[in-house]
Amino acid sequence: MVREKMISEIQKTNQEWDVVIVGGGASGLGAALEAVTRGMKTLLLEQDDFTKGTSSRSTKLVHGGVRYLAQGNISLVLEALRERGLMKQNAPHLVKDQSFIIPSYKWWVKPYYTLGLTVYDFMAGRLGLGRSLPYSRKRTLKYIPTLKQKNLRGGVVYHDGQFDDSRYGINLCQTFVENGGTAINYMKVVGLNKANGKISGVAAIDGETGNRIDIKAKVVINATGVFVDDIIKMDAPKSRDIVCVSQGVHLVLDKEFVPNDYAIMIPKTDDGRVLFAVPWHNKVVVGTTDVQKEGAELEPRALEEEIDFILETAGRFLAKEPKRSDVKSVFAGLRPLAAPTGEGKKTKEISRGHKIYTSDAGLITITGGKWTTYRQMAEEVVDAASKVSSYPIKKSVTRNMPIHGWKKNVDLSDPLYFYGSDSDKILALSKEDKDLGKFLSKDLGIIKAQVVWAARHEMARSVEDVLSRRTRALLLDARESARIAPDVAQLLAKELGFDSKWEADQVEKYRSLALRYILN
Repeated sequence: MVREKMISEIQKTNQEWDVVIVGGGASGLGAALEAVTRGMKTLLLEQDDFTKGTSSRSTKLVHGGVRYLAQGNISLVLEALRERGLMKQNAPHLVKDQSFIIPSYKWWVKPYYTLGLTVYDFMAGRLGLGRSLPYSRKRTLKYIPTLKQKNLRGGVVYHDGQFDDSRYGINLCQTFVENGGTAINYMKVVGLNKANGKISGVAAIDGETGNRIDIKAKVVINATGVFVDDIIKMDAPKSRDIVCVSQGVHLVLDKEFVPNDYAIMIPKTDDGRVLFAVPWHNKVVVGTTDVQKEGAELEPRALEEEIDFILETAGRFLAKEPKRSDVKSVFAGLRPLAAPTGEGKKTKEISRGHKIYTSDAGLITITGGKWTTYRQMAEEVVDAASKVSSYPIKKSVTRNMPIHGWKKNVDLSDPLYFYGSDSDKILALSKEDKDLGKFLSKDLGIIKAQVVWAARHEMARSVEDVLSRRTRALLLDARESARIAPDVAQLLAKELGFDSKWEADQVEKYRSLALRYILN
């Protein structure tokens, strides 16, 4: 994961790749690992940083989708439940069991959801995480003492998975590179090259040097999430848009709002979505919303109405109603939903299933889907790419492939637990140089060695890369992350060989970004 080495790899003359993947989010990284482990010479290009967009801004759940079950989307639920089990098996340092309680304030809630969730458990089969059960009022309050007590009749407990999305993405990228793949961030594809009417490669601009590079490929996979239509129009300018963009917002609160390890799930809010309050890295993530957006953007912003909706809905169920001043960070993500052919569908009604398209010129595009099903999506899109390039379709080997950092039974109280087997190496760094063992933020449990590790082994190129995605400081406490930005910039500049001007620019840029995550 050294960017300079990767750049030199793509500058070799007359080199042709079996597959070039555009997009470094969940679907792109999954496809890259799938392709390289089938023996294909694979290159992945990302216009910004890996998981910069949607893939770092999820509700942090690895789930079958209780809501999809209610909608009757059985095939998607079955697929997601299977993949949920495989994610936990292949990355136990990042994916953990999470118990949820649906609070019951009406007599019918307990029998109704106990029955439905028992079906959910049955569908999961041997990959299930636990049994759904009705809880008494006393037991419900024992596990979530911060619920409003008036008219509370009890609850229903069920089990799903919880994870760190961008950390999973970085570990996927490392696994890809370890298997012989080449991945480069800050490399924007600006054009598709053709020969005899068929796509023969891509033109890309290096975001750090401004250099243009033409890259030959037998097949190109467009896995750019909410930006897939931009790449499609490079191939066929008159194509109709295939993505419908929906925004989901999350608020991050202190642990005191949901103090134990149980999460809250409200199955039906005023806008017809579910609301989650999920413990995550000693904070609580509350969300989400579903608002249709006109277009895609790299740094979406929460609307005031979305913030008010989450606070108001959470306040109806929590004894201490959260206020704006309680919000540590607010983040927005854009969902790349496969646009429906019929008119008038609200975004919350559009299937979270994925679709794969092959253009006349051979461009393969994947859209829709969700983090939990990334591996299944990757299998299918690489099958499609193999057909286009006449590469023999080989059997997938990713179902039982441990991803980088694999470590069973991690200590969740250890601030470095999400590094898995790499945590020992980070601690070794801090022992070699005592200064690297010092805290940048005691509250967030971040030490200096993590910044050095991110630069050396995880291709972090900016303060934002470190504080938003290699650690999760920006999402956990935006103000605290801005406070430590100068120290991070200094460490990064020294590690990457940048000057004091770069350092100052980085701090200013990062603080400007952090302001977007802070509620005034």
